Amino acid sequence: MLYFIGLGLGDPKDITVKGLEIVKKAKRVYLESYTSILTVGKEKLEEFYGREVIVADREMVEQDSDSILQGGGEEDIAFLVVGDPFGATTHTDMILRAYQKNIPYKVVHNASIMNAIGCCGLQLYRFGETVSIVFWTEEWKPDSFYDKISINRNNGLHTLCLLDIKVKEQSIENLINRGKKIYEPPRFMTVACAAQQLMEIIEKKRAQAYTEDTICVGLRKVGSDDQKIIAAPLRRMATVDLGAPLHSLIICGDLHPVEKEMLEMFVEEKGCLDACTPVESTV
Repeated sequence: MLYFIGLGLGDPKDITVKGLEIVKKAKRVYLESYTSILTVGKEKLEEFYGREVIVADREMVEQDSDSILQGGGEEDIAFLVVGDPFGATTHTDMILRAYQKNIPYKVVHNASIMNAIGCCGLQLYRFGETVSIVFWTEEWKPDSFYDKISINRNNGLHTLCLLDIKVKEQSIENLINRGKKIYEPPRFMTVACAAQQLMEIIEKKRAQAYTEDTICVGLRKVGSDDQKIIAAPLRRMATVDLGAPLHSLIICGDLHPVEKEMLEMFVEEKGCLDACTPVESTV
Protein backbone atom coordinates (compact mmCIF):
# COMPACT_ATOMS: atom_id res chain seq x y z
CA MET A 1 0.00 0.00 0.00
CA LEU A 2 1.15 3.54 -0.78
CA TYR A 3 0.17 5.90 2.04
CA PHE A 4 -0.08 9.69 1.63
CA ILE A 5 0.20 11.05 5.16
CA GLY A 6 -0.40 14.65 6.21
CA LEU A 7 1.96 15.99 8.87
CA GLY A 8 0.09 19.11 9.94
CA LEU A 9 1.84 22.46 10.27
CA GLY A 10 3.80 22.77 13.48
CA ASP A 11 6.14 20.03 14.65
CA PRO A 12 6.67 16.23 14.51
CA LYS A 13 3.92 15.59 17.09
CA ASP A 14 1.24 17.04 14.79
CA ILE A 15 1.06 13.77 12.83
CA THR A 16 -2.12 11.80 13.58
CA VAL A 17 -2.01 8.59 15.60
CA LYS A 18 -3.07 6.67 12.48
CA GLY A 19 -0.31 8.30 10.44
CA LEU A 20 2.35 7.56 13.07
CA GLU A 21 1.36 3.90 13.24
CA ILE A 22 1.77 3.60 9.46
CA VAL A 23 5.14 5.37 9.49
CA LYS A 24 6.52 3.03 12.14
CA LYS A 25 5.67 -0.11 10.15
CA ALA A 26 6.31 1.11 6.57
CA LYS A 27 9.16 -0.33 4.53
CA ARG A 28 10.26 3.12 3.32
CA VAL A 29 9.32 6.62 4.48
CA TYR A 30 9.64 9.66 2.17
CA LEU A 31 9.29 13.32 3.12
CA GLU A 32 8.16 15.63 0.30
CA SER A 33 10.29 18.72 0.77
CA TYR A 34 9.50 21.39 -1.79
CA THR A 35 5.80 22.38 -1.81
CA SER A 36 6.15 23.26 1.87
CA ILE A 37 8.51 22.63 4.77
CA LEU A 38 8.50 21.69 8.44
CA THR A 39 10.82 24.14 10.12
CA VAL A 40 12.12 21.44 12.48
CA GLY A 41 13.86 19.48 9.68
CA LYS A 42 13.97 15.77 8.93
CA GLU A 43 16.34 14.96 11.81
CA LYS A 44 13.63 15.82 14.34
CA LEU A 45 11.19 13.65 12.43
CA GLU A 46 13.61 10.72 12.47
CA GLU A 47 14.15 11.17 16.18
CA PHE A 48 10.42 11.16 16.87
CA TYR A 49 9.60 8.30 14.48
CA GLY A 50 12.63 6.23 15.45
CA ARG A 51 13.50 5.48 11.84
CA GLU A 52 15.07 6.83 8.67
CA VAL A 53 13.25 9.41 6.55
CA ILE A 54 14.20 9.86 2.88
CA VAL A 55 13.92 13.44 1.60
CA ALA A 56 11.99 13.56 -1.68
CA ASP A 57 12.93 16.80 -3.41
CA ARG A 58 11.36 18.25 -6.54
CA GLU A 59 13.58 16.29 -8.91
CA MET A 60 12.73 12.97 -7.26
CA VAL A 61 8.99 13.60 -7.09
CA GLU A 62 8.57 15.00 -10.60
CA GLN A 63 11.28 13.11 -12.52
CA ASP A 64 11.96 9.91 -10.58
CA SER A 65 8.65 9.02 -8.97
CA ASP A 66 9.11 5.39 -10.04
CA SER A 67 11.77 5.01 -7.34
CA ILE A 68 9.18 6.04 -4.75
CA LEU A 69 6.45 3.82 -6.14
CA GLN A 70 8.71 0.79 -6.58
CA GLY A 71 7.37 -2.15 -4.59
CA GLY A 72 4.23 -0.29 -3.58
CA GLY A 73 2.07 -3.24 -4.53
CA GLU A 74 3.93 -5.64 -2.23
CA GLU A 75 4.99 -3.49 0.75
CA ASP A 76 3.92 -0.40 2.65
CA ILE A 77 5.43 2.92 1.57
CA ALA A 78 4.76 6.17 3.41
CA PHE A 79 4.87 9.51 1.58
CA LEU A 80 4.81 12.36 4.10
CA VAL A 81 3.42 15.77 3.16
CA VAL A 82 3.50 18.94 5.26
CA GLY A 83 -0.08 20.02 5.91
CA ASP A 84 -2.60 17.85 4.08
CA PRO A 85 -1.69 15.51 1.18
CA PHE A 86 -4.06 17.31 -1.19
CA GLY A 87 -2.64 20.76 -0.48
CA ALA A 88 -0.62 20.59 -3.73
CA THR A 89 -1.51 19.24 -7.18
CA THR A 90 1.81 17.35 -7.27
CA HIS A 91 0.38 14.78 -4.90
CA THR A 92 -2.69 14.23 -7.06
CA ASP A 93 -0.27 13.45 -9.89
CA MET A 94 1.48 10.89 -7.67
CA ILE A 95 -1.84 9.18 -6.97
CA LEU A 96 -2.60 9.01 -10.70
CA ARG A 97 0.80 7.39 -11.35
CA ALA A 98 0.15 4.85 -8.60
CA TYR A 99 -3.30 4.10 -10.05
CA GLN A 100 -1.80 3.55 -13.50
CA LYS A 101 0.62 1.03 -11.97
CA ASN A 102 -2.20 -0.74 -10.07
CA ILE A 103 -0.65 0.27 -6.75
CA PRO A 104 -3.31 0.66 -4.02
CA TYR A 105 -3.18 3.85 -1.94
CA LYS A 106 -4.73 5.43 1.12
CA VAL A 107 -4.73 9.02 2.39
CA VAL A 108 -4.36 10.13 6.01
CA HIS A 109 -5.51 13.75 6.25
CA ASN A 110 -4.27 16.49 8.56
CA ALA A 111 -4.54 20.25 9.12
CA SER A 112 -3.25 22.51 6.34
CA ILE A 113 -2.87 26.23 5.81
CA MET A 114 -6.13 26.08 3.86
CA ASN A 115 -8.15 25.52 7.04
CA ALA A 116 -5.74 26.62 9.79
CA ILE A 117 -5.85 30.14 8.32
CA GLY A 118 -9.08 30.58 10.25
CA CYS A 119 -6.96 31.26 13.35
CA CYS A 120 -6.96 34.96 12.44
CA GLY A 121 -10.73 35.14 12.85
CA LEU A 122 -11.74 35.31 9.20
CA GLN A 123 -14.47 32.78 8.44
CA LEU A 124 -13.41 30.00 6.08
CA TYR A 125 -16.62 30.01 4.05
CA ARG A 126 -16.02 33.69 3.24
CA PHE A 127 -12.84 32.97 1.27
CA GLY A 128 -12.77 32.96 -2.52
CA GLU A 129 -10.24 31.30 -4.80
CA THR A 130 -6.73 30.91 -3.36
CA VAL A 131 -3.82 32.38 -5.35
CA SER A 132 -0.07 31.82 -5.40
CA ILE A 133 2.44 34.68 -5.50
CA VAL A 134 5.90 33.89 -6.86
CA PHE A 135 9.21 35.72 -6.60
CA TRP A 136 9.65 38.25 -9.40
CA THR A 137 12.83 38.76 -11.36
CA GLU A 138 13.90 41.75 -13.44
CA GLU A 139 12.64 40.03 -16.58
CA TRP A 140 9.67 38.06 -15.22
CA LYS A 141 6.87 39.67 -13.22
CA PRO A 142 3.72 37.54 -13.54
CA ASP A 143 0.47 39.00 -12.24
CA SER A 144 -2.17 36.66 -13.69
CA PHE A 145 -3.54 36.05 -10.18
CA TYR A 146 -4.70 39.70 -10.06
CA ASP A 147 -7.92 38.84 -11.89
CA LYS A 148 -8.76 36.19 -9.30
CA ILE A 149 -8.21 38.68 -6.49
CA SER A 150 -10.46 41.12 -8.35
CA ILE A 151 -13.27 38.55 -8.63
CA ASN A 152 -12.97 37.69 -4.94
CA ARG A 153 -13.01 41.34 -3.89
CA ASN A 154 -15.99 42.13 -6.13
CA ASN A 155 -17.85 39.31 -4.38
CA GLY A 156 -16.81 40.57 -0.94
CA LEU A 157 -14.61 37.51 -0.37
CA HIS A 158 -11.17 37.16 1.22
CA THR A 159 -8.17 35.92 -0.78
CA LEU A 160 -5.57 33.61 0.71
CA CYS A 161 -2.19 34.20 -0.96
CA LEU A 162 0.25 31.30 -0.78
CA LEU A 163 3.78 32.68 -0.90
CA ASP A 164 6.68 31.31 -2.93
CA ILE A 165 9.20 28.80 -1.57
CA LYS A 166 12.49 28.21 -3.38
CA VAL A 167 14.23 25.06 -2.13
CA LYS A 168 16.96 23.28 -4.09
CA GLU A 169 16.49 25.52 -7.14
CA GLN A 170 19.08 26.06 -9.87
CA SER A 171 19.84 29.45 -11.39
CA ILE A 172 19.20 30.07 -15.09
CA GLU A 173 22.97 30.09 -15.69
CA ASN A 174 23.43 26.69 -14.06
CA LEU A 175 20.54 25.23 -16.03
CA ILE A 176 22.05 26.51 -19.29
CA ASN A 177 25.51 25.16 -18.52
CA ARG A 178 24.15 21.65 -17.84
CA GLY A 179 27.30 20.80 -15.94
CA LYS A 180 27.57 20.15 -12.24
CA LYS A 181 24.28 20.91 -10.50
CA ILE A 182 24.69 23.97 -8.31
CA TYR A 183 21.68 24.94 -6.23
CA GLU A 184 20.69 28.38 -5.02
CA PRO A 185 20.32 29.04 -1.27
CA PRO A 186 16.75 28.44 -0.01
CA ARG A 187 14.46 31.46 -0.17
CA PHE A 188 11.06 31.97 1.42
CA MET A 189 8.81 34.85 0.41
CA THR A 190 7.80 37.19 3.23
CA VAL A 191 4.51 39.04 3.57
CA ALA A 192 6.46 42.27 3.01
CA CYS A 193 7.84 41.03 -0.32
CA ALA A 194 4.40 39.85 -1.44
CA ALA A 195 2.80 43.15 -0.43
CA GLN A 196 5.46 45.13 -2.31
CA GLN A 197 4.74 43.16 -5.47
CA LEU A 198 0.99 43.63 -4.98
CA MET A 199 1.53 47.38 -4.62
CA GLU A 200 3.53 47.47 -7.84
CA ILE A 201 0.75 45.65 -9.69
CA ILE A 202 -1.95 48.18 -8.83
CA GLU A 203 0.26 51.01 -10.05
CA LYS A 204 -0.09 49.50 -13.55
CA LYS A 205 -3.81 48.74 -13.48
CA ARG A 206 -6.57 51.14 -14.50
CA ALA A 207 -9.22 49.48 -12.35
CA GLN A 208 -7.98 48.64 -8.88
CA ALA A 209 -9.14 45.44 -7.22
CA TYR A 210 -7.55 46.69 -4.02
CA THR A 211 -5.67 49.78 -2.83
CA GLU A 212 -2.78 50.52 -0.51
CA ASP A 213 -5.38 50.99 2.24
CA THR A 214 -7.01 47.58 1.76
CA ILE A 215 -6.80 45.59 4.99
CA CYS A 216 -4.60 42.51 4.83
CA VAL A 217 -3.60 39.86 7.33
CA GLY A 218 -0.03 38.61 7.58
CA LEU A 219 0.66 35.32 9.31
CA ARG A 220 3.88 33.59 10.32
CA LYS A 221 4.38 29.90 11.17
CA VAL A 222 0.71 29.08 11.55
CA GLY A 223 0.22 26.13 13.87
CA SER A 224 3.48 26.59 15.75
CA ASP A 225 3.98 27.78 19.31
CA ASP A 226 5.42 31.09 18.05
CA GLN A 227 2.93 31.87 15.31
CA LYS A 228 2.33 35.57 14.74
CA ILE A 229 -0.59 37.44 13.18
CA ILE A 230 -0.86 41.08 12.15
CA ALA A 231 -3.75 42.93 10.48
CA ALA A 232 -2.81 46.13 8.67
CA PRO A 233 -3.33 48.13 5.47
CA LEU A 234 -1.41 46.81 2.46
CA ARG A 235 0.98 49.79 2.56
CA ARG A 236 2.01 48.85 6.11
CA MET A 237 2.25 45.15 5.26
CA ALA A 238 4.87 46.08 2.63
CA THR A 239 7.24 47.13 5.42
CA VAL A 240 6.38 44.77 8.27
CA ASP A 241 8.93 42.24 9.54
CA LEU A 242 7.15 39.09 10.70
CA GLY A 243 10.37 37.18 11.26
CA ALA A 244 11.26 33.61 10.30
CA PRO A 245 9.28 31.73 7.62
CA LEU A 246 6.83 30.40 6.65
CA HIS A 247 4.56 33.36 5.87
CA SER A 248 1.04 33.64 4.45
CA LEU A 249 -0.95 36.70 3.37
CA ILE A 250 -4.68 37.37 3.21
CA ILE A 251 -6.30 40.21 1.25
CA CYS A 252 -9.53 40.91 3.07
CA GLY A 253 -12.91 41.30 1.43
CA ASP A 254 -16.00 42.57 3.24
CA LEU A 255 -15.82 41.94 6.98
CA HIS A 256 -18.52 40.29 9.04
CA PRO A 257 -18.87 42.10 12.41
CA VAL A 258 -17.43 39.08 14.24
CA GLU A 259 -14.50 38.94 11.81
CA LYS A 260 -13.84 42.64 12.37
CA GLU A 261 -13.93 42.17 16.13
CA MET A 262 -11.41 39.31 15.89
CA LEU A 263 -9.07 41.28 13.61
CA GLU A 264 -9.03 44.12 16.12
CA MET A 265 -6.94 41.78 18.29
CA PHE A 266 -4.15 41.87 15.69
CA VAL A 267 -4.11 45.46 14.40
CA GLU A 268 -1.18 47.84 14.80
CA GLU A 269 -3.04 50.95 13.67
CA LYS A 270 -6.12 51.50 15.80
CA GLY A 271 -9.11 52.47 13.70
CA CYS A 272 -7.69 51.08 10.45
CA LEU A 273 -10.66 48.69 10.16
CA ASP A 274 -13.29 51.43 10.39
CA ALA A 275 -13.53 51.90 6.64
CA CYS A 276 -14.04 48.18 5.91
CA THR A 277 -17.34 47.33 4.26
CA PRO A 278 -19.59 45.60 6.82
CA VAL A 279 -21.84 42.67 6.03
CA GLU A 280 -25.08 41.81 7.79
CA SER A 281 -24.54 39.95 11.02
CA THR A 282 -26.22 36.55 11.32
CA VAL A 283 -24.84 35.90 14.81
